[in-house]
Order: sequence, then C-alpha cells, then structure tokens
Amino acid sequence: MLRVWKSGAGAPQSKTLRRFRRWVFVLLNRGRIAHHAGLKKFSFHPVAAVRPLLAVGGGILLSIAFPGVGLAGAAWVAPGVILFSAIGCRGARAFRLGYLGGFAHFLSSLYWLVAMPDKVWGIPVGPICAWLALSAYCALFPGVWVWLCWRIWAPVREEIPGGTALNQFFAAGLIRRGGWAFHAAVVWVALEMARGTLLTGFPWNFVGASQYKMLPVIQIASVTGVYGVSFMVVWTAVALVMALISLVRQPGRVVWGEAGTPLLIAVIVATFGTTRLTAIRPAAAELKVAMVQPAFEQTLIWSSAQDKTRLEKVIALSAQALAGEPDLLLWPEGAVPPILSADYAQLAGLLDLARHKTWLAFSTDDEETAQGRAEVFNSSVLLSPAGGGAGVYHKRRLVIFGEYVPWWLSFLKWVTPIDGAFTPGRRPVQFVVRNPDARFSVLICFEDMFPDEARQHVQLDTDFLVNLTNDGWFGNGVEQWQQAAGAVFRAVENGVPLVRCTNNGLTCWIDAQGRMQELFSPNGNVYGEGTTTVKIPLRSGPEAAPTFYNMHGDWFAWSCCGLAFCLGALSIRRLPSVVD
Repeated sequence: MLRVWKSGAGAPQSKTLRRFRRWVFVLLNRGRIAHHAGLKKFSFHPVAAVRPLLAVGGGILLSIAFPGVGLAGAAWVAPGVILFSAIGCRGARAFRLGYLGGFAHFLSSLYWLVAMPDKVWGIPVGPICAWLALSAYCALFPGVWVWLCWRIWAPVREEIPGGTALNQFFAAGLIRRGGWAFHAAVVWVALEMARGTLLTGFPWNFVGASQYKMLPVIQIASVTGVYGVSFMVVWTAVALVMALISLVRQPGRVVWGEAGTPLLIAVIVATFGTTRLTAIRPAAAELKVAMVQPAFEQTLIWSSAQDKTRLEKVIALSAQALAGEPDLLLWPEGAVPPILSADYAQLAGLLDLARHKTWLAFSTDDEETAQGRAEVFNSSVLLSPAGGGAGVYHKRRLVIFGEYVPWWLSFLKWVTPIDGAFTPGRRPVQFVVRNPDARFSVLICFEDMFPDEARQHVQLDTDFLVNLTNDGWFGNGVEQWQQAAGAVFRAVENGVPLVRCTNNGLTCWIDAQGRMQELFSPNGNVYGEGTTTVKIPLRSGPEAAPTFYNMHGDWFAWSCCGLAFCLGALSIRRLPSVVD
C-alpha cells in the first residue's frame, strides 16, 4: 500500500510534508501502517473517530457558506468533504456519516429557531424541539445522498485484490471518477427538490442560495432555477476534494483533470451571467413604493391587548411615508390586527388614502364562509385610494406548526405557539394599481423561498413581486438574511424585481438580476423601525420577455430526479461490498 502512496514522490520532501502525507494515508486507508522506513508495525483504527469528524466538519463548513458567516466559497468544498468521509463505506455506515454531516449543517444553520419567544416555565421547549426535529428531518437528505452516491460507485473490492478503498477508487480511471462526481451532483439536486416538496416543503438554504452575492454565477438560475447553481457547486465540490486527495497522494502530479470539467462549466456559466448583467436598459416607467418596518416583537403581535397600540404605531409611521406621496404603500405581515380584516373602509379613513391618492397593500387574517364552514386565511389585501378592496390573496404555503398542525401530528400541538389553524389559499392573485399602471403579485411570509410558487405568481404582464413577511418570530438575527438570500433567486428566476417589506428586516428591493437594492438600515440597524421609499422599474420592451425558467419551470430539477431514480434503481441491484 505504501508503494502506491509513494509512487508520486519525486523531489525531496520536507519532514512536515512527509508527516502530513503519512497521516492522510492513515486516515484514508483504514488506519493501518505497515513496517516501513524505520516505523514499527502497528495497527490501529483512527478512522472510526476521524470519519465522523470529517463529516461534522464538512457540515459546519457548509453552514459557513450561508449568511451569518457568508463565506460563499466554502460551499464549493463542503459537500465533497461530507461525501469522502464515507469513502469505502456502504449501506448503513455511509448513511450514518452523511446524516451526521447533514445534522451538523442544519443544527449550525437553523439555530435561529431557538429564538422564538414561545416558552414553558421560562424554557423555550417548543423552539428547541422544533430546532432539533427540523434539523434531524433535513439531515435525512444528505444521509441518503452519501449512501446513494457510494451505491452508484458500486463495489470495487474485487477489481484489485488486496487494495484499499482509496487505492481502488483512484485506480478506477479518470473518466469513471468524473462521471461519478457528475452523478453525485444530480442526486443532490434531486434530493433538494424532494426536501422542497415533501410534507409541504422546506426549501431553506439550498446550496445554490449560498451564492446569492455571486451575481455572474447565479444568472444561470434564469434558465435552471436555483437548482442549476446547486448542481454546479456540488459537482465542483466533489471534483475538487477528489483532486485534492489525488494531489496529496501523488505530489507534483497534474490533477486538473479531476476538476477540469466542472471548473470549465463554472467559467462558461459566469461568462453567461456577466453578459446578462451588462444587458440592462433603463426602465420606461417607475412606481414609487413606500414601505413601513415597525419592528414589532412577536410577543406584541400575539397580545390582543396590544392591537390598538400596534395599529397606532403603524398609522404614525405611515403618515411619515405618505408625506413623500408614494404611489403604493406596503405594510408587512403582522402589522394589522385581525379585527380589521373585514373593515377596510375604517382603515382607509384612518390613513386618508384618497387625499394622498395612494394604494395600500397589507397582510392580515381574513375569514370566509364556504359550505357553511368558516375558513380563516393568512391574506394580503389591496386597498384603492377610495378605501375599497381591490384584491385579496390567500397565502398558499402555510408554515407547519406555525400556521397549522398536520392531523397526523396533532399530539404536538401543545408545544406549538398557535391556537387555531389557517386554511391554504387556492390560487395566485395579481394586484393592479393605476396612475401609473402596474401589476404585482404578493408572496406572504416564506412563500418567497419556493421557486415554483413564485413562478406561478409571475404572469407575462407582472411588473414585480412583493414579499410581505414577519420575521419577528426569530428576533434580530441571521434568519432574515437567509430568507433574503433565497428571495434573490426568485427575482433572477423570473426576471422581475422583488420588493421585500418586513416587520424587522431586511426591507429592500431586489432587481431582476439579483442585486439587493436600497437595504433599509436606520442608524445602521437593519432591524430598526421606520419607513423607506424606493422606485421600482416597470417592465417594458425586451425586459418584459419571460425567462426560460418562468416559461418552463423546474425542468432541470425534474430531469435530475428522473436520472437519480434510474441511477438508484440500477445501484439497488448490486450487492454491497464488505467495508472497513
């Protein structure tokens, strides 16, 4: 085995490099070092401890790529680290290592769940349970990914009798290894699609979303959706880690063949993105939009005794915003008490919208009676300057345990902060304002995290999207940034601006190329209260043409699902090899 290890050693090496290579060999080759170069023969198995450490390290490294730390380049390595922590493993052991890496990632990236103010005897029992349960559920997908990737690789122990898993892997040939890295990215995308769909879906922190600031890279989302960015990042990550191991095994060897193809594709994608970024024309018309950010604490929103105080504050802030004579005024989710949901005229009178000739869009609870049964919706409402209702949209993507509890998990109701349950809406609704004429569609809360949901809200004549959200549930922290990172892709995917009006950050607008514009930050605090006014360009000319993604949807992700299914079906027929 050491002859294979030393085969690439040409020039004299330093003592530090020799020691480093020796320990890499120990960790990746089942932890056995034979008698060689004056070393006494011994046998021990540090891999039993090191494999989990590599998996956990890869998971944490992946979290570092997302807002919080925001080191986007970490995502171009982390999935490969998680995957190669299980090299030579099959079956349950490969799954456990992938699950461990995924669990570490989601624990370290979803910790903001613990900030929810729902407590029992002063202890956030519900939030902690939600954090652990959601992390444990989401970790299933990286676990399946690692398991299936090594199933796809297929048993190789018989190919080179007596060889270690690492040596056999690199003896299999460059083309085979490159194809396997490609397939690993395919499976990852398929599992992201599954996570965003199953059990109402949780499309939070897709790997591609970590690149939201890499504007040339993310323009490919206008064709493939965010899934195309995830695919490119994971493919490159697996190939780069493979190249790094190859370089350590054989210093001085040219290893770009390991990662050359995905890096070339990344360059082509970035070139396409740069071209798209530079092909921008001035807008023919603009809509002046004012937004209120009241910065309510969630406990205040939950207290019906504070409804009057809350409304008075929103009215006062709105008066400041109306002084700038905006065309449209936006209030975030959680700004209006439910009691006003059926009294639009009263609300319009309080604001005197007619004097300002301003339209108002806000979020509130709405109740309708259907077939003798009352249904409550989390809704957005558009009021005309005359005070009449000009449109109502009912939220379609409800937050599990936040807006409803599934009947099959009703026993968990006691640890949730809700008393009742909302009914999901049935269809998207487009709002129309006049003078100037503009059309927009509202996404409530985390609906802006669902690629296909946002796509269904964008029609041929839609000028922009609006997200009315309340992130006060989670205090002032990284959750707001993670949601905004996902929202960037909804703008790029559909080629329209997205306006975000939030309770406590990040209020801003995102242009059609994904640039975050005019982030509201009173006194340097993005979570503070106040108002801001922005001008949103309205679509016209070539910019009004729909993107490929908007026309064809998740074709790329579904193609990956089909290919992953075929690969999985073929691999299931193979017998697992004996592992370390």
